[in-house]
Amino acid sequence: MGSAAAEARRLVRIQLTEWHTSGETRDNAQLIVSELVTNALRHTGGHFIGCELRLLGGALRVAVSGEGCGPTGTPELPDDDDEGGRGLVLVVALSSSWGVRPGESGFGHVVWADLPLRPVGPIGLPD
Repeated sequence: MGSAAAEARRLVRIQLTEWHTSGETRDNAQLIVSELVTNALRHTGGHFIGCELRLLGGALRVAVSGEGCGPTGTPELPDDDDEGGRGLVLVVALSSSWGVRPGESGFGHVVWADLPLRPVGPIGLPD
């Protein structure tokens, strides 16, 4: 699980650097994709995970596809002593909107999250 999430974070960082997104957007997108990849592997028992980044006007859409039906409903905060259960809560907190839809081929599911794009100045610094 860890190596898949690490590779997803690395690829997201590379793509978002090429797109000249702000550091905040890159950091938040890497955290979201890491949580969604980990959840897809942990909760669906599947072996197929896909990740897509898409610029949608003033937003960045991060989407992770996996096997199974995916999460349902709004996540609840876990108890303080719980070791897990915070991933989707973080996704909700960092995104402007999120959701789950069926996979493209009718197989599996896609969990997506939209992040606002922060303006970037001429030398790559936030305006």
